[in-house]
Amino acid sequence: MVDKKLQLTVTPSPHLRSPASVSRAMRDVILALIPVTLVSLWWFKFHAVFLIAVCLATAALTELLFRKVMQKKATLHDGSALVTGLLVALCFGAGTAWWTAVLATFIGIGLAKELMGGLGWNRFNPALFGRLAVIMLVPVFNYVTVTFAPLRPFFGGIDVYTQATPLALLKQGSLEQMPGLGSLFLAYPGGALAETSALALLIGGAYLLYKKHISWHIPASIIGAVLIIALLSGEPPLHHLLAGGVLLGAFFMATDWVTSPITPKGKLIFGAAIGVLLMIFRLVLGPTEGMAFSIIIMNGFVPLIDRLTKRPKFGEVPVKPALTAPAKPAVQKTK
Repeated sequence: MVDKKLQLTVTPSPHLRSPASVSRAMRDVILALIPVTLVSLWWFKFHAVFLIAVCLATAALTELLFRKVMQKKATLHDGSALVTGLLVALCFGAGTAWWTAVLATFIGIGLAKELMGGLGWNRFNPALFGRLAVIMLVPVFNYVTVTFAPLRPFFGGIDVYTQATPLALLKQGSLEQMPGLGSLFLAYPGGALAETSALALLIGGAYLLYKKHISWHIPASIIGAVLIIALLSGEPPLHHLLAGGVLLGAFFMATDWVTSPITPKGKLIFGAAIGVLLMIFRLVLGPTEGMAFSIIIMNGFVPLIDRLTKRPKFGEVPVKPALTAPAKPAVQKTK
């Protein structure tokens, strides 16, 4: 018997909705980056302001240009381009030439993001892809530096340009010249803009964890691998953790939703592999961009990790092979 009072509403999927959106997520990432951005502005003043402004403007214009050429709707409102531009700027030192920052941002947005299908389709982290691209292309565009050198603005000198970065001192084994752990943790003007304060990065990472934009698996596995390998190799573990781009990569780069694994198990494998690769780069090679190379390399293995760690389908029961006894050979009777 049909209940005539029962009224059902038939609608297309999705049936479960969330107030979360890409624009809100990108806004939270920018908020999480504000602490380390402010510390870099405090240390490097107009050098940092100019570099960040150049990267943000280039990111926005590049996305608009590629979207226009490919006849696609502009998506600047979602904030993803601005997040990439800010991350590119934070990966560079304050003395970086503006044309280098422009090229890195252009490659990151145009090639690594838009030409790969746009947001959600890129295989590699756009900010790191652009950062590493300019490292690989340095011999090619050296003449560009000569051409644009007169157009470089001058905001005054900064003494920290001439001193070795904590990562370089660590590689040289000059621990007596290394800044104290307290300085590295709170604020120290060494390396890139994002390498000025471990505390600021931890605050930003904690905010992303609180907002549930990232999980603990990737940061914890990266940090754990770095500390363990440093201890086993006789290196100072906390110096390796606080110097360079470990924390920026662990909380903001490796946890990129598109270029990281889906399952918790896959994330642990992904993060541990990044930490191992990073320490290999640091122990075997010079003070290179080990974190950036490690993340980009592992981005390429994400599809494989996802396949190996995929969850069973809802309601799926694995079929166990039947336990059958091997057939006995027939015995012929003899008279």
